[in-house]
Amino acid sequence: MIATITINPAIDIRYGLQTFQLDGVNRVTTVDKTAGGKGLNVSRVLSQLGAEVTCTGFLGGKSGEWIADQLQTVKLTNRFITIQGETRFCLVVESKEGHTEILEQGPNILDNEREEFLKNFDSILQSNQYIVASGSLPNGIEVDFYRKLAERTKQKGKYFLLDSSGESLSQGLKGKPFLIKPNKEEFCKIVGLNKPTLKEMIWHAQEICQSGIENVLLSLGKDGALLINKSKVLQAVIPTLTNVHQVGSGDSMLAGFTYAFSKGYLIEDVFKWSCACGMANAASERTGSIDFLQVQDFYTRIKVKELIGGE
Repeated sequence: MIATITINPAIDIRYGLQTFQLDGVNRVTTVDKTAGGKGLNVSRVLSQLGAEVTCTGFLGGKSGEWIADQLQTVKLTNRFITIQGETRFCLVVESKEGHTEILEQGPNILDNEREEFLKNFDSILQSNQYIVASGSLPNGIEVDFYRKLAERTKQKGKYFLLDSSGESLSQGLKGKPFLIKPNKEEFCKIVGLNKPTLKEMIWHAQEICQSGIENVLLSLGKDGALLINKSKVLQAVIPTLTNVHQVGSGDSMLAGFTYAFSKGYLIEDVFKWSCACGMANAASERTGSIDFLQVQDFYTRIKVKELIGGE
């Protein structure tokens, strides 16, 4: 019923440090190693919510084999395409100084591998109602690839949900996905805003919805989130968390939205589920992971209000 696309997966390694010493020796206190890429974070959370999930994208080399083994462990259906290149590594360092990400660009995708993916994608479309595409694009994949996938999905009467950034997001908008899920920084880049007010963000999101995209799910970190469509502007106010691990929280939000929407919940409840999953990931020691009981607790504590006239 739900399929996820991780075009550029990675082995994600998160190091926790007390302090980060530039030009010095750093000894980690915690290590978290996961099958990563935004789409696989979405996949794990969906599975933890009880959904059956099919995963696709590109995997290659020994690191790709390691990810494939992890998918089997957590009972995700593997429909990845095997490539000649090596799946990348991505590193996150968290310390009291801040949050630092070091991301490899990823392998080069060959023309025949791309064509095999598209055939596989068309097959996946036949049996899945929701397609969730997340993350960056590797070398060899054109920048408007998400637009093409969104168009194919829409032609079949299915739902395409997109979480990307930069030019791949800007191009993806042209495919009129059912939902986009940028964070504040990503959103400001695509609409050309600098230090926007809440009202400005809402106005631009409404303009996007008028263009044919049904929903904009805008995550604002500790300030909660916005959900905008043609008929509603919803704002979520969330409780304060300490010891926040932000990596994977946006992906968890997208998983929560997809799960709840697929169940036919009211849109206000869908939004609360989305935010509750994001918070549960932020409270977790693992990337792209939630505790279901914690999600239920956060759900009861999140306040959603409708903003009349965008204010």
